[in-house]
Amino acid sequence: MNSSYYQHQLDLKRKARAAALKRASDLGLKQADKQGKATNKAVSAGRASSPNVAKSRLRTAQRYEKEANTAAAQASTWTAKAAKLEKEIAVLTTKLAKAQQAEREADEAARRREEDEARRIAAAQQQRIESRLSAAEGQVDIVMKELRAPKPEKLRILLLGASSAGDLRVGQEQQRIRAAVERATHRDLVELDAHPAATADVFLNALTRFRPHVVHFSGHSAHDLIYFERGEDDFHDEAIVSASAFASAIAAVDEKPLLVLLNSCHSAAQAQKLVDTVPFAIGMSDSIGDTDAITYAARFYASVADGQSVQGAHLLSKAAIALNGLLDDELPILAHPVDVDPGAAKLVTPPPA
Repeated sequence: MNSSYYQHQLDLKRKARAAALKRASDLGLKQADKQGKATNKAVSAGRASSPNVAKSRLRTAQRYEKEANTAAAQASTWTAKAAKLEKEIAVLTTKLAKAQQAEREADEAARRREEDEARRIAAAQQQRIESRLSAAEGQVDIVMKELRAPKPEKLRILLLGASSAGDLRVGQEQQRIRAAVERATHRDLVELDAHPAATADVFLNALTRFRPHVVHFSGHSAHDLIYFERGEDDFHDEAIVSASAFASAIAAVDEKPLLVLLNSCHSAAQAQKLVDTVPFAIGMSDSIGDTDAITYAARFYASVADGQSVQGAHLLSKAAIALNGLLDDELPILAHPVDVDPGAAKLVTPPPA
C-alpha cells in the first residue's frame, strides 16, 4: 500500500476514536446524573410521610439506579472501542512512516536512474551527431523521422481516470478537458472517450475498440507502477499494474497511439521508456498537485485542438500552471526519440479549405 492509503485509513480511525471517546464521555455524564437522582430519591424515601409514598420513591430510586448502571456499561463498551482504535492507530502510524520512507527511497533511486538515463541519451545523441558530421564531411543534414500520415478522421483521445480511494478529482479533470476541447477552434476534429473509474480491462478494451491516437491517464502512479481500479462500488485498494505491462499493452495493438500522457506522480521515468513504442510521451518528474495536473491537462488538449504542435501545447500548458500562480510548472516532462521533432508534429490538422 502507498502512503496515501495509510493516511486515509489513519484519518478514518482517528475520527472514529474521537467519536467513541465523546460517546463514552456523554454516557459517563448520564451515569452521574442518574446516580445522583437515585441517591436523592432514596434519601427522600426515608423522610416520606407515609409508607406508600416511601415505596413509590424507592421504586423511582431503583429505576434511576438501573439507568445509571446501563449508562456505565455502555460507557465502558465505548471506552474499550476507543482503546482498540488507539492500538489500530498506532499500527497504521508505523505503517505510514514505513511507506513514506520507502517512497522517499524510491523517489531518490528513480531520480538517480533518470539522471543516468538523461546522461546516456545525451551521450548517444552526441555520438549520432558526430557520426553524421563525419560521414557528411562536416555538412549537418539530420533528417527527422516523419510520423505516419494522418488519416481523414478525428483525433481520438482516450481519457482514463482511477482513484479507488476517492482522493483524486479525476472526474473534474475529465470534465475540464471536455469543456476546453468543446471551446477549441477545431473541436469538431476531436473525439473523447472518458472513463473516470478505469480498470485494466477498460483500458485494454478501449485500445482495440476505440483505437485512440492519445492515451491519457490520471490517477496514482510510481516510477514503475500504475494504479487502476478494480470495478468495485465502495472505496477499495488499487489494482496495481507494472509499467512494463502497461507499455506492453500499448505496443501490442496494430495502430499504436501517437501520444501517451501520464498525468500522475513520478511518471516521467515511464514516459522516457514509452518513446520506444510511441513518438511522444509526457510524465511528471515528481508529485504533482490536483489543481496543477487539471490545469495542465485542460490547456494541453485545448491547445492541441487549436492546432498547436505537441511541443507548443506542452509549453503552453506549463505556462498555464505558472500563470495561475501554481508551483508545479516544471514537473511535466515531454519525452520523444531524438529523430522526432515535437515542434513540427500536430495532432489536429484541419482539412484544406
